[in-house]
Amino acid sequence: MAHSSKPKLLMIVPMKWAGLAGTALGSVEVVVAGKDSYEPADIHYVLSFRPPQGLLASLPNLKAAFSLGAGVDGFLSDPSYPKHVPLVRFVDRTLSAEMAQYVLMHVLIHHRMQRFFDDCQKDSNWRQRVLERRTEETHIGFLGLGEIGSYTAGLLVELGFPVRAWTRSRKAVPGVTSFAGPEEFKIFLGKTDILINLLALTRETVGILNASTFAALPQDAVVINVARGGHLIESDLLEALESGHLSGAVLDVFEQEPLQVESPLWRHPKVTVTPHIAAISQPAVVLAYVRDGIAAFERGEVPPTVVDVNAAY
Repeated sequence: MAHSSKPKLLMIVPMKWAGLAGTALGSVEVVVAGKDSYEPADIHYVLSFRPPQGLLASLPNLKAAFSLGAGVDGFLSDPSYPKHVPLVRFVDRTLSAEMAQYVLMHVLIHHRMQRFFDDCQKDSNWRQRVLERRTEETHIGFLGLGEIGSYTAGLLVELGFPVRAWTRSRKAVPGVTSFAGPEEFKIFLGKTDILINLLALTRETVGILNASTFAALPQDAVVINVARGGHLIESDLLEALESGHLSGAVLDVFEQEPLQVESPLWRHPKVTVTPHIAAISQPAVVLAYVRDGIAAFERGEVPPTVVDVNAAY
């Protein structure tokens, strides 16, 4: 039997995506994991968010792997990931804007004390209250300043907030004070009233939201985590909230998802929980990006969003 000359894509995705793939991917032959059978040697490309460990290493003719999201830790947490295979992250301007909207919304909810007024409304209590801190005195700090962080930081600068960021190497973003490297981490934290985590999850950043980090933040600081659950030590966060050092936390990502029903985070009065929805990839948009990426590889080109596998972003 003659093998197809078309590039073959293995999709490890929710089944609802399968029906869209045929038309969206054009000349690409599609195999859906859990639905279609295939020979490992026939697979040229993979689309997934967190493929089973060892799977990619079992595909001898794999040309590239595509992530469903901007993060690629779901691939690189596999120690057998074949590092010669290019790994492409999903970058979409709409997705970046939605993430920025989420962050901006929660910064303003805390800054404008909306939860206090929600409670007043429940009690039919007309109670005016001056902001606890003026905008120009409320320092917003970003852990990570990539495409999403830079865009969001710019919006907050326009609203008049002093914005700072900590990154591995120095960044130059208008209106943002840059801190870099381990020696400047605690200095950065010392004046950060609202801490926003947008870091990639790497060996160096696992558990970075821990007791030491929280203790270095000012009294009544707020933590917003929209990166990965692996960045946060949940027990340390709960202790910092219970002690009164932190005044609140917004969590969209968790070490275990879905978040377990018995988790105290669900019911904590200072915690806002959302189910990993800060920005959700639209299937049609992702499939178009995969189609264009495969076409680039087939022409001998490299898409611009290929990550540094060693750096993990």
